[in-house]
Amino acid sequence: MYEDNQPEQESSGIVDLVIEDVRWDDADLLGMSRRAAHAVGEWLGLEDFQVVVMGCDDERIAGLNAEFRDKPRPTNVLSWPAIEFDIRAPGAVPELPDIEELGDIAISFDTCQREAEAQGKPFADHATHLLVHAMLHLAGYDHIDDQDAETMEDAERSILGRLGIPDPYLELET
Repeated sequence: MYEDNQPEQESSGIVDLVIEDVRWDDADLLGMSRRAAHAVGEWLGLEDFQVVVMGCDDERIAGLNAEFRDKPRPTNVLSWPAIEFDIRAPGAVPELPDIEELGDIAISFDTCQREAEAQGKPFADHATHLLVHAMLHLAGYDHIDDQDAETMEDAERSILGRLGIPDPYLELET
């Protein structure tokens, strides 16, 4: 546990990390976040941007999910974009203005671990996928309808492929 029960914070250029659950230290959330942010930034053509990632547990993310989405239960990842995007045609790729801050992400260790085990995937691969997914949300991607979901999943597959992570949707489609 950290002194005074305060979360540990670390800044590493592209990623500002807040650790509220120490299990994320052993899992190397900073390394996963950096890899995801660099890959997403490269794929989107962004040069200088920053993202804040908070590693927490199910209790904390359930509180955030209740507060911001009126869903009082744990989820795997939440994101809060720094800019709002105009409504666009379904399946259209968002156009990004010059931005310095992409936004904030919260990711739950407990839910990530349960999902990775249930899907038979390495924890790091699953958590990195969720970070990429959340960063794409910050960049204006969504999965509100089937076209948007397909566009977002194609982006995730491409980015994760560059990281050597297998297609996370492959097993879901069979």
